[in-house]
Amino acid sequence: MAISTEVPQTVDWNGKKVPVYPMEIIDFSKLLSQEPSEIERLVRSCQDEGYFYLDLRGIDGRRMLEDQQETLKLMYRFFDAPLEAKNEFGLVAPHLGYEPIGSRTGVLENTKDGYEMIKVSRDEIQKDSPHLPAVIKNSPDMKVLEHAIAGANIATKTILSALSTGLGLTGAARFENTHRNDRPSTSTLAMMHYIPSDPTAKNIGHQKHTDISSLTFLFAEQWGLQVRPPGSKEFGFVEPKDGMAVINVGDSLRFASGHTMQSCIHRVVPLDPTEHRYSIAYFLRAENDVMFTDSEGRYITAGQWHDEKFFAFTSPPELQALAPSSMILGGMTEEDEPAQAETKDAPSPIVGATNLKETVQVY
Repeated sequence: MAISTEVPQTVDWNGKKVPVYPMEIIDFSKLLSQEPSEIERLVRSCQDEGYFYLDLRGIDGRRMLEDQQETLKLMYRFFDAPLEAKNEFGLVAPHLGYEPIGSRTGVLENTKDGYEMIKVSRDEIQKDSPHLPAVIKNSPDMKVLEHAIAGANIATKTILSALSTGLGLTGAARFENTHRNDRPSTSTLAMMHYIPSDPTAKNIGHQKHTDISSLTFLFAEQWGLQVRPPGSKEFGFVEPKDGMAVINVGDSLRFASGHTMQSCIHRVVPLDPTEHRYSIAYFLRAENDVMFTDSEGRYITAGQWHDEKFFAFTSPPELQALAPSSMILGGMTEEDEPAQAETKDAPSPIVGATNLKETVQVY
């Protein structure tokens, strides 16, 4: 049975009452033990809502909470550094490097985003000399990043394994077998700093979207994350909870599940316009050459989906409109929009993201 979207709690934001949506709490320790009832709840959460809290307060998850605090300390120092130090290499690849404030579309009309971000990929951190700005390219900081990435990778792989078990998948069909550690992927740790901004600012929040990834493992101690549950008519806040991460299902897992799982529609807005907000997200992504059918019926690789959606993310709104309608929201529909049947066999007649990329370059 789906979690009800009727919520008893609201908060004031932007001059109105906004709901705070409830979320299922999944116990990480019970997933490690493959407890059938917990796996059943996990599968139901991914199929009905596309998000849940992951409780890490047991002995098996506490190290990840410690890693979170060490990563926050690193982030405070990094984001306080001069822009030229943070942007030493720029954006090396879509999943690696620094993005300054205003690199993407903002959450409100005619705005740009209100955050800066440094991304460190799982593949890159394992190299002898990874592309990292000198300000964090030292042994203690690199160890912090290694621990954060390793812990998040273990947690998300545990979730994938439990989902495979819950769905009765075996052998090569299990989800974790398309997320092997020794195969290239765009899995990455993203550390984000949102600047203070009121609703009249030019740089504000993070536009609504679904994630490219299979699973997103998110730590955010401050309010700001909003989700739009399937069937709901408005965005609502997610309450930060001590000792828990927020897990989002992303597009790649939705596609790999035969479109039976929900990819979480979400965005970030400033609840307190005076504060600096920090969040840590690990995006677990499938191997680059894994194939799946997207919501336009195209049989494409995970790497292609990543690159196409990234270009859509970083394009201005008038060019985003040229992409397939399913690009930003991963094929998910909103209640106040007419639902369109997903085409599984034919490519979309709408311009593809490869053409969008060419359009962006011309633009």
